[in-house]
Amino acid sequence: MPTSTEAGATIDAVRREWAVRPRVEEVRIQGLGVIDEAVLELSPGFNVVTGETGAGKTMVVTGLGLLFGGRADPSRIRPGAERASVEGTLVIETGGRVSQQVEDIGGEVDDGELIISRTVSAEGRSRAWLGGRTVPVGTLTYLADDLVAVHGQMDQQRLLQPARQRASLDRYAGEELIKPLRAYSQAYKRHKQVAALLEELTTRARERAQEADLLRFGLEEIERVDPKAGEDVELRAEEERLSHADALRTAATTAHTALLGDPMDSSGGNHDVISLLGEARSAVEAVRDFDAQLAGVADRLAEAGYLISDVATDLAAYAESIDADPARLAAVQERRAALTGLIRKYAEDSAGVLAWAQQSAQRLSELEGDDERIEELTREHDELTARLTELAAELTGVREAAAERFGQAVTQELTALAMPHARVVVQLTRADDFGPEGVDEVELRMAAHPAAPPLPLNKGASGGELSRVMLAIEVVFAGADPVPTFVFDEVDAGVGGKAAVEIGRRLARLARTAQVIVVTHLPQVAAFADQHLVVEKASDGSVVRSGVVALNHEGRVRELSRMLAGLEDSELGRAHAEELLGLAAADG
Repeated sequence: MPTSTEAGATIDAVRREWAVRPRVEEVRIQGLGVIDEAVLELSPGFNVVTGETGAGKTMVVTGLGLLFGGRADPSRIRPGAERASVEGTLVIETGGRVSQQVEDIGGEVDDGELIISRTVSAEGRSRAWLGGRTVPVGTLTYLADDLVAVHGQMDQQRLLQPARQRASLDRYAGEELIKPLRAYSQAYKRHKQVAALLEELTTRARERAQEADLLRFGLEEIERVDPKAGEDVELRAEEERLSHADALRTAATTAHTALLGDPMDSSGGNHDVISLLGEARSAVEAVRDFDAQLAGVADRLAEAGYLISDVATDLAAYAESIDADPARLAAVQERRAALTGLIRKYAEDSAGVLAWAQQSAQRLSELEGDDERIEELTREHDELTARLTELAAELTGVREAAAERFGQAVTQELTALAMPHARVVVQLTRADDFGPEGVDEVELRMAAHPAAPPLPLNKGASGGELSRVMLAIEVVFAGADPVPTFVFDEVDAGVGGKAAVEIGRRLARLARTAQVIVVTHLPQVAAFADQHLVVEKASDGSVVRSGVVALNHEGRVRELSRMLAGLEDSELGRAHAEELLGLAAADG
């Protein structure tokens, strides 16, 4: 029989193995049921919670249920308390899925530790916190799928959800399913894309035909006008010039006369600019040698004379070029009107009209190719449908084989769990259409006895039986279902003796791959635990902070003796307790 030291070494080894694995590390409960205040420091591996009837063991499961989004029942609040609160410290995988989800909502994960809190007021109001951030209670429920599975008569069962049953069966099927499922997923993704394209092309045929007609009309209209980039700006300038030809010529001639004078004027008066500049320059040139400053002025007068002469020449040439041309003006105005019509419909200027035409020609080419595209997509859709049918059938075959193995394994487990006549089967039915994971709908069913038809789990088993069924399923699924923590309440309802030992043995087996927390009244189950917590009531009937104790070997012997014989110091009970602990240690 292993000694206390050997048992302690085994627990220490388990704890080292679980140092960085996801689990519930600590739970604080206040104002719930008979619990005034209690702290549960949970170990990795297999934890049991025991205590006398009415000590508040079930409130531990209730508290964990609240922590992970369970229904808030104000009737469970301790009489006289304003509220019940539960706070849990969890170890989670840094950078994992849960950690990322917490960070996405603004919560904090401190070195792999996550704090979750939940309060329920006496009026029924409920609040939740995740990583220090207030969140809807539904967020806790969502995260719970990846953190914990609570199995109790009043709890929602994860594996009662059809999607979970199929996913768990797929993980149970293992490597044999991975390759065809990957090929199916790729084909399914492309099948959906092709189907969506076909749907768009066929159901929107009228709209697309109308769009093509509008594009053709626009392109034909633009082709008739044949605009050039920047042409609208040039025509606007030309129209302005032609519309004001007389005024422009008169202005140029008047300015030219003012600069050079009128050659038809015989009065001899020098009133033009050039003559006046010449007089000014002559006056200054006569004395420029006497003052350098004045000489500079003379040079500038000379430059001004040259510049005015050039301007006068340009004015003369401009006046000669201006010609009133009504025919050209009419043509320009007509052209401008045509361009303006295009710009008003298609763009802000002639360059934009040309860009619209280029884009519309490309779009029209796409639309005119729809018939050919529909034919290609239809052919591909048919090929993908045939491929999916083939792959789905392969998936179904693998799942049927896994379902047969799984049903037999769970049925064997139930025989050992005092349900020798029960039979669990996995029923596969074909869905109406392809789904992301195939065409199989998976449902776990149980027949309570050989003559009974297999019924869904929640209908084929009573509350106590359901916990044992779920235990059998979880043991068979162990390693395939990734949930890190399992909580069981009343898993041992209605059993004892050898069946109770088998329950303990299977819970210990499940605890090799996950943290297990069990509320039990059976010493045969408690003996298999890695850590044993006992809930003790104070003299006033409440459970206070010091009322939840982690037992050492001697404490376990006393508690198991109480559970066996009703007397903590019974010699017979102590001997039997030591025997149970030795059996459990040898089995591990």
